[in-house]
Amino acid sequence: MTEDAKKIISVLKSLGTRDNIKGMARYGINTDRAFGVKMGDIQPLIREHRRRHDLALELWVSGYREARLVAAQIADPKKVTPALMDSWVHDFDSWDVCDTTTGKLFKRTPYAYSKALEWADADRLFTKRAGFALMAYLSLKSSQLTDEQYGPFMDLIKKYASDDRNLVKKAISWALRQIGKRNAHLHAEAVQLSQGLLEFNNKAAKWIGRDALKELDKPELKSRLTAKGAGND
Repeated sequence: MTEDAKKIISVLKSLGTRDNIKGMARYGINTDRAFGVKMGDIQPLIREHRRRHDLALELWVSGYREARLVAAQIADPKKVTPALMDSWVHDFDSWDVCDTTTGKLFKRTPYAYSKALEWADADRLFTKRAGFALMAYLSLKSSQLTDEQYGPFMDLIKKYASDDRNLVKKAISWALRQIGKRNAHLHAEAVQLSQGLLEFNNKAAKWIGRDALKELDKPELKSRLTAKGAGND
């Protein structure tokens, strides 16, 4: 391990506290290899070492939670390969590392769309979580996907809505809500799918449908999407 990597891990250790570790555990974060550092305290390290891809690889291999959070945010998306994405997603063992890596790094690669489809179809908990988290991130305002490209996402949401694992069903609802907030057309499709999930004979699917509709049925969202559509005429 290089001196820079050792120094960063040493700094992270010094920033951690037991109280923070206890707080993280209450939110379902895996703290087995955590120092207990708040995300805000990690930011100076990220700014200092941004785009140092080789350093990111070293930090990731260390296995420490905070080191991996730094790695995900200093790695260079242009140097990320599908093989690296598969390797890192296999290492995911906590939702915060999963979501940070997919949102800060993976979504910025040319492989994000195909990996979202592939991983959502996987059985492993955090791989599937990563797939649906990527769908959510690929549905944000900055996304350049066409409406048609969200069709396969909707199919996978419907296919796996009966998965009752908490981290999966929450990610599915997240993806569905984000898709529905893109424009009026996708909103209508997301609402229709959500309403359909309420008819499933499955608690997880019903929960996803209700959770998505709580946001998709908000009048202010409907008004914004209607106005946005009118502005594009």
